[in-house]
Amino acid sequence: MSIKEAQTIWMDGKLVPWHEAQVHVLSHALHYGTSVFEGIRLYETPQGPLFFRLDAHIKRLFQSARMYRIEIPYDVDQVMDACHELVKANDLSNAYLRPIIFGGYGSMGLLPKKETPWHLAIAAFEWPSLLGADGIQGGVSVGISSWRRPAPDTHPTLAKAGGNYLSSILICEEAHRNGYDEGLALDINGMVSEGPGENLFVVRNGKVMTPGTCHSILEGITRDSVMQLLAERGIQVEETSIPREYLYVADELFFTGTAAEVVPIRSLDGIQVGGGEPGPITRQVQTDFFGLFNGSTPDRWGWLQPLLYAHAWF
Repeated sequence: MSIKEAQTIWMDGKLVPWHEAQVHVLSHALHYGTSVFEGIRLYETPQGPLFFRLDAHIKRLFQSARMYRIEIPYDVDQVMDACHELVKANDLSNAYLRPIIFGGYGSMGLLPKKETPWHLAIAAFEWPSLLGADGIQGGVSVGISSWRRPAPDTHPTLAKAGGNYLSSILICEEAHRNGYDEGLALDINGMVSEGPGENLFVVRNGKVMTPGTCHSILEGITRDSVMQLLAERGIQVEETSIPREYLYVADELFFTGTAAEVVPIRSLDGIQVGGGEPGPITRQVQTDFFGLFNGSTPDRWGWLQPLLYAHAWF
């Protein structure tokens, strides 16, 4: 899915024209995947443009960097402020933001040397839901991948790191090659893990489940939000181990993620899920989630943050 280019990108403390935000071909991240990143949405609402859980995303960016011992030359408040500055500069009211920290050009070799610089860039652009409006409305077809998610002792899946997403590319490519809209991965023990860019929820016999963090998933912020929205309605989500066969007899399945938002799954491996259309819990989750941005769901958690003029940090 193509993106609509904006005017500027925030890079290393300043705004630069979109096509001038460039890196050297010997940048460490290009060769070894040394990058951590985030995906953040800004929604146009009746109260004006609002970030969705900006602080949680930036804190996770710093946590990802810590797991890989990457030094960030800014603090959380400065990075959050840069997001505000960039959106204002590009006059955006509805946007997807991609902050990324990556190893630059300074030395070759697997282990970054002291002279290897760490860069921070942030792009903001208009980008629709990852699996499309039709997917949100009618659901998507999903195939279980032959590729497993990495074992917990291989590399940290809780980190949103660039190199981790090579696994996601394999899962997604295989799904598309086999005629599915999206893929779904199992973990090293054959239990359900996640999609290539989404967390999974399972509804069976009125019970809502999602794979726990021990199943090589990214601890999704939209995942956490959905769990809290369901709890608000008196529905507790069990974080647990889910065997593959549960998916074939589930009443409802749905994906969540910042890029994907909330997407029903209408079929899995060619087997219809429930009645073949989004079920009542999935629809309720969608109503409550998107209601945060049209004003019908009260923000009881302080998730929505208004767009502000940036401070003079830099």
